[in-house]
Amino acid sequence: MKPKPPFVYIAGAGPGDAGLLTMTTYKLLTEVADVVVYDRLISDEILNLIPENIEKIYAGKSCRNNHMTQDEINACLVEKANENKVVVRLKGGDPFIYGRGGEEALHLVENNIPFEIVPGVNAADGCSAYKGIPLTHRGLASSVRFITGHQQKGEPMSLDWKGLANDDTTLVIYMGLAHLEELSKNLITHGLPADTPAVAISSGTTKHEAACFAPLSEIFEKATKAELKAPTISIIGKVVGLAWKIK
Repeated sequence: MKPKPPFVYIAGAGPGDAGLLTMTTYKLLTEVADVVVYDRLISDEILNLIPENIEKIYAGKSCRNNHMTQDEINACLVEKANENKVVVRLKGGDPFIYGRGGEEALHLVENNIPFEIVPGVNAADGCSAYKGIPLTHRGLASSVRFITGHQQKGEPMSLDWKGLANDDTTLVIYMGLAHLEELSKNLITHGLPADTPAVAISSGTTKHEAACFAPLSEIFEKATKAELKAPTISIIGKVVGLAWKIK
């Protein structure tokens, strides 16, 4: 049932394949929304599901080019909701995993706009599953850590390298293509074996998916040679070696 406006849904669209949309998000896009504010990572396959009479606002951002700043996106959500509309803020993956969904939710709270969070399949789950990589596996990985490889321009990476260099843990690196060489070298320096299996996956779960497998010490060189493009997610850990058996 359509809520009484003003109302905002902050919804995850998954990593790209429209088949990974939740039923809730699908219904929001096709039956409920008056306005959809969407990210650059939303695939054409998903955008084509939205009826033509629904207003669509592109809020795409990348680390080098902002179509709308985060403050402008926040203001847009409030403005459109206050036009007595139901707004769907459509975000790639899951809105609460490196999606800045929390910031948008807090802004809605501050402006007294009712909202609901709709989770989505995150990139780590979707991309790993499509490549046959279990993020945890008995005897190989008892934990998973999600980290961001994106840093503010000019700032050094500040991570718990010693804690991350644990060969019983699977590391999933979001937005880390530009810093993959630095990430790999630091992990090896702090004790992670150089031959630890790794993979870089570009545009995972979509028809444009490309992947590069290599030992940790070679993954940056191989990914560069393969000319992988953003968005790219990297997975490092012994479980990556299972891809050849499970896929």
